[in-house]
Amino acid sequence: MKKPLVGILMGSHSDVPVMEKAAEALKEMGIPCEIDIISAHRLPEKAAAYAKSARKRGIEVIIAGAGMAAHLAGVIASHTTLPVIGVPLKSGALQGVDALYSTVQMPTGIPVATVAIDGAKNAAYLACSILSIKYPAIAKKLESFREKTRQSLEGKSKKLKGKI
Repeated sequence: MKKPLVGILMGSHSDVPVMEKAAEALKEMGIPCEIDIISAHRLPEKAAAYAKSARKRGIEVIIAGAGMAAHLAGVIASHTTLPVIGVPLKSGALQGVDALYSTVQMPTGIPVATVAIDGAKNAAYLACSILSIKYPAIAKKLESFREKTRQSLEGKSKKLKGKI
């Protein structure tokens, strides 16, 4: 797999530190992605063009992160039938709660899967789950990742019990 399967979008350059975590998780899973800054409000034509062309370019899942008004995921979802995962970002006076509400409260027919505030890494793992339906190699990597996570936690549990 060399062609990007996942598009990672963010509304502002200040979102890069959080959204890069999605790209890092996808890279660890061997899933190629592309990343760009596309503001729903300041670059609406670019947002629409990206969403409308994504499927033709081979993108299969889109992750979109934005803070405050957080309309990026919804705008993208309104222009494509690809799965869109929204990442509400912690910012502004409400520290991401406004972004969470505006990302999760989509109108009927324009769904956006939504992860936790600043949950870009989980958005990547959700994208992996979606892609695993079509790609058995991704399913195996995801299963392996979860097993390693389970083993790590079991080891920490044993270590903790040994201290008491």
